[in-house]
Amino acid sequence: MTDTAPLQNGLPMDRDAGPFDPPRQITQARETRPVSPMRFPDGHEGWLVTGYEAVRRLMADTRFSSRQDIGVPHVPYDTPGMPAPTEPSPQVPGLFIAMDPPDHTRLRRKLTGAFTVKRMKQLEGHITEIVERQLDEMAQLAPPVDLVKEFALPVPSLVICELLGVPYADRETFQRHSAKFLEKDVNLEEKMAAWTGLSTYLAELVVSKRADPGEDILSDLARDEDLSVEELTGIGFLLLLAGHETTANMLALGTFALLEHPEQLAQLRAAPDLMPGAVEELMRYLSIADIFYRYATEDIELGGETIPEGSTVVVSLLAANRDPLRFEDPDALDIHRTARGHVSFGHGVHQCLGQQLARIEMRAGFESLIRRFPTLRLDVPAAEVKVKSDMNIYGVHALPVTWDN
Repeated sequence: MTDTAPLQNGLPMDRDAGPFDPPRQITQARETRPVSPMRFPDGHEGWLVTGYEAVRRLMADTRFSSRQDIGVPHVPYDTPGMPAPTEPSPQVPGLFIAMDPPDHTRLRRKLTGAFTVKRMKQLEGHITEIVERQLDEMAQLAPPVDLVKEFALPVPSLVICELLGVPYADRETFQRHSAKFLEKDVNLEEKMAAWTGLSTYLAELVVSKRADPGEDILSDLARDEDLSVEELTGIGFLLLLAGHETTANMLALGTFALLEHPEQLAQLRAAPDLMPGAVEELMRYLSIADIFYRYATEDIELGGETIPEGSTVVVSLLAANRDPLRFEDPDALDIHRTARGHVSFGHGVHQCLGQQLARIEMRAGFESLIRRFPTLRLDVPAAEVKVKSDMNIYGVHALPVTWDN
């Protein structure tokens, strides 16, 4: 334990070190005290965990609960439109990311067959077709275009819609609701309206699939009488949200990062066999799903500190993935690096269920994009690209790009 003063006023949010790097205060916290006390805006004395080893230990230790209904939630950043919570959040049926074993285990087990490596590999050719079709459409447009709108968002949306059995024609509805739900600085009414809109839509969908199932994951789940409609809705919400928001942000932010590192992009374009490793490195370097929460169910020792029972613990996967004790020269993007062991997909029982699907989409997406558009470049100065520091999943709001026809 050190005598370093605790972080005041909650979690630093401003990307003041650059669009791809952690906020400077978070990096400093990792260097001086990887398990740091942090005062939340509501006065709660919580903790910030930034060191690689500490993050892995914490995420593998189920005494650090994922449940949001075991105490009053404390938010580590200001939310002007949201009243301070005074009681625990209710547990949402089916939302297994916010559950602990055995509830988490029961629901996750229902999905493991849907996301096996074998099944994902079988989808690889079809995902490549989806990518190529989307790039065909983009090639017909007169540049400049917004890469988010024309490529990064449609590809994973098409894939997850097909997998879940969600009509692609409804994508604007669920994309609008999910984007609003992921905003940090949004008032309670808007947040609840987004939640209600998306969950109502999905509840109607799962009821229809229970009555007339098709060949998709939601239909497979709907055939399981052990799952209630409420649980199916929560599972659908989680898969739909995670299945398109994360990969869409990785495709856009990853392209931005490659365009800002032209020597890396040139090497990747010259040697496409480097793509699997490059995807892992981009995952490590960018860590778009950065911040997670855990709740100490007892006094727990971690990294030489004692985290008291009842503490809210904030975990920074980006800081952990930039830890020089684990990765050499961690703030450099190096597509030749062996980035295995990064924690971008989490660790422990909550490790991302769809990680193989995400890898396949990113490999296909980046490979086809840089092959088909060899002169792709930003159409605005990098400093003008608006990043999503206001969202719970990091990325860019838009990525204006151009190319030579």
